[in-house]
Formats: sequence, structure tokens, C-alpha cells
Amino acid sequence: MALYRTHVLPRLVNLTCGSSMITPLRDRVCAGLHGNVVEIGFGSGLNVPHYPAGVDSVTGVEPEDLGWKLARKRLDATTIHVKRAGLNGESLPFEDNSFDSALVTFTLCTIPDVDAALLEVQRVLVPGGTFTFLEHGLAPDESVQRWQHRLEPLQKLVAGGCHLTRDPQDLVTAAGFAITDAEHFYQDGVPKPYGAVTLGRATA
Repeated sequence: MALYRTHVLPRLVNLTCGSSMITPLRDRVCAGLHGNVVEIGFGSGLNVPHYPAGVDSVTGVEPEDLGWKLARKRLDATTIHVKRAGLNGESLPFEDNSFDSALVTFTLCTIPDVDAALLEVQRVLVPGGTFTFLEHGLAPDESVQRWQHRLEPLQKLVAGGCHLTRDPQDLVTAAGFAITDAEHFYQDGVPKPYGAVTLGRATA
């Protein structure tokens, strides 16, 4: 499983999360970023082309070396300074109040101690800093939720611990963020148990 996680899974995530259907959503979730940004779950840099002009620098937290290799072309094409720092979202190697903005996309589903990770994001953001998130999770419909609970054990096995039944908005609120905007919807062309999405903005 270690070889699968380090050599195969990053390529699968790069392919599936790099779908053209997600591109407009990445534009939207990145639109409010500004200043110095920390991105938890940088992956293969799929958000890099969507960073707005107001971003001065991005610090990416990503445990898999292959993700950074897959991001190379995207990094070479941007004028924004992007650096790698940190491997674990649950313990960020940064001082308090280090960043103006934070970003996560399709990441909260896989972090083992997601509550600890969100408290770390809260800690490293300046007071009033912006936190934007695009995450799949618990569906609004009970019939879909039942399927999510059935499918989640297999999903966790093949997708690096990915949960289908976490509620992103509840997690963010529990970490002390004030949500200013949140939308819940099903992605077009994606089976509902996998395509229930929340796009939100919050402040620290």
C-alpha cells in the first residue's frame, strides 16, 4: 500500500481532480486569496494557474514528493513565488499569524486528524485572515448519505483515506472560523455520493 500511496495515488488524484469540470470551481475558490498564502494539500499544483494577481507568495504543504514533480510545469508557468514547506497539515512549521490567506481543495476529506489541521490553519492565519475551501463531503439528501456510508470503507481504502461523510462547513465552524459564504451543490457529471461539494469562505 505504501508504493500505491506514494507512486500511484498522486497520479490518480492529478488526473481526477484535474478534470475540466472542476476548473471553474478552482477559479472561484482562489478568487479571494491575497498576500501570503498557505495551501494545505498542495498536491500536484492544480490550483497554481488559478492564483489571482493579489497573491504575493504561496507556501505549499504536501507530503508526497511525486505531487511536486507533477506540479513542475504549472510552477514553471507562474510568476507567483511558490515554495514547499511542511509535510503535515496537522502540525504546521510556521509561526502564529504568518499568513494572510489559506486554501484547501479536496483535502479535508483525507487528513486523519482534520480538527487538528484546521486549528493549525486558524493559528497561522492573521486575525481576520481569509480561509477558502472547496471540498466534497456529506450530501444534503438522506438517500445519498446512506450510499456514502456504504461506499466510504472502500473509498478510504482506494483513495488514501478519503472520507465521503465529513461535513466541511461543520468542520470549519468547529475550528473557530466565521463562515462568510458557503454553497452546497452536486458537481455535474459526478455520481452524487462522490459529487456533493461545498465551496466556502471564512475568516479567522
